[in-house]
Amino acid sequence: MHAMIFEAAHRPLRFEANAPEPVPGPDEVLIRVAACGVCRTDLHIVDGELAHPKLPLIPGHEIVGRVAAVGAGVTRLRPGDRVGVPWLGRVCGTCAYCRSGRENLCVAARFTGYEIDGGYAGCAVADARFCFPIPDAYGDVEAAPLLCAGLIGYRALRLAGSAERLGLYGFGAAAHIAAQVARHRGQRVYAFTKPGDRDGQNFARSLGATWAGGSDVLPPDRLDAAIIFAPVGALVPAALAATDKGGIVVCAGIHMSDIPSFPYRILWEERQVRSVANLTRADGDEFMAIAPQVPVRTTTEAFALEAANEALQRLRDGRITGAAVLVP
Repeated sequence: MHAMIFEAAHRPLRFEANAPEPVPGPDEVLIRVAACGVCRTDLHIVDGELAHPKLPLIPGHEIVGRVAAVGAGVTRLRPGDRVGVPWLGRVCGTCAYCRSGRENLCVAARFTGYEIDGGYAGCAVADARFCFPIPDAYGDVEAAPLLCAGLIGYRALRLAGSAERLGLYGFGAAAHIAAQVARHRGQRVYAFTKPGDRDGQNFARSLGATWAGGSDVLPPDRLDAAIIFAPVGALVPAALAATDKGGIVVCAGIHMSDIPSFPYRILWEERQVRSVANLTRADGDEFMAIAPQVPVRTTTEAFALEAANEALQRLRDGRITGAAVLVP
């Protein structure tokens, strides 16, 4: 099969035309990959910002495809089923976090495209228990960003509470989906982009944002909550300064640059700062049911599998509107 191989940080992925096709083990399925989203987490891996990935590694954790074969013990999926594979690839099921419904914090969790080979390939193997049916309303390329950008955005929205005025810092793949869900829930969205990014601000307005501007300015109204999708620690005090009393600032990324010191007065009055870690299967089930009701529409740009390095570079440079998706 064709695959893009990650061998070391700061080196381009290597295209392999004859990579061995994986074989599903017990509780696993073999998936013919139809599309795989390019996530900022993939960028953090190839840029060395997330340490200790499996090497060599096939990246990619926003996988959409059809089941080609099933391993021993698999009963919930059959060959031909269309499924999505997310970042959370496996948990122990027995630790205190798993037993209390917080499998996203499992002490032995393993992650797709990081510790388990992912979807930058013609085929992938995944634990059948961590695959989600894809709603019929979505094509393969449309559906790919739902598997991480959508799921992490949805979890971040939940942790931000019932904010009437919601700020989204960094208007990329996750924010453009979260904005649609927030608007569906009746929330007012305030979009923050890189200063001077007129195209990004217009994109946010096209999705119903009440206001859009640079992350270096305060919005016209105080925010009840803010979600930070950009991996920029300096946005934490900026978001705190924009929130009202009792406001919540949610850091949604898996990696962020250091947060600079800030005056206590912008945290006082019961403001909160919290992070999002991974996702649970319950998040996936809920979001896949909600997405067609909104309906969430993903903005995507498709790339051939061999162009994965180009897609990553354009994401690194901020030159992707919505989400990049690889099509093997």
